[in-house]
Amino acid sequence: MPANLAIDDNLLNIALKIGKHKTKRAVINDALQEYIQRRKQYQITKLFGKVEYEDGYDYKEQRKIQ
Repeated sequence: MPANLAIDDNLLNIALKIGKHKTKRAVINDALQEYIQRRKQYQITKLFGKVEYEDGYDYKEQRKIQ
């Protein structure tokens, strides 16, 4: 989807160097993927302390190879 965006050239150039990307498009795509991943991780942290386990639940037992 084509879009015209006003992006800070200085930030874009720094990201090009740091990320070792060849194109501005690659920088933006990578940045968007990272943004989405971080937002999803943040949503998961909201679940901390809200998941209830059964008293006898043994997570180590589930990890054993059968």
